[in-house]
Amino acid sequence: MRYPYLLSLFLSLTLLFTNCKKDDAALPDNLIGRTWLLSYEESKDGVEVYRPATYAFPPSRGRTGFSFDFNGEFTQLAIAPTDGHEVHKGKWTPITDDLFYISFEDNKRSNYKLHIISLDNDVLQVKDF
Repeated sequence: MRYPYLLSLFLSLTLLFTNCKKDDAALPDNLIGRTWLLSYEESKDGVEVYRPATYAFPPSRGRTGFSFDFNGEFTQLAIAPTDGHEVHKGKWTPITDDLFYISFEDNKRSNYKLHIISLDNDVLQVKDF
């Protein structure tokens, strides 16, 4: 009597898990929750190089950057007129494993696609279009 119950439970769980949709793209753990600042000294040929905000950058009047959060929020850091940061809030949406659509809540920034070329713990290389 117990076997038909276990068999039906097994089949139900199998159907449940095979029909669950997994996200097609997810952010790498070392990208999320960190602020990345542009290292314009290293950027070239249309590829922008970013480093964590904790990196020892050479002196600069300001650096642009961004951060991805777990909940789909995106923060763009622009250079403010006073050389500090001007914050623009938005959302990130995965298109593929290495391509993301960035959209903003205000009309001060244009939406764009961000392509991650490479990522390790201390260097992020991207192209936007």
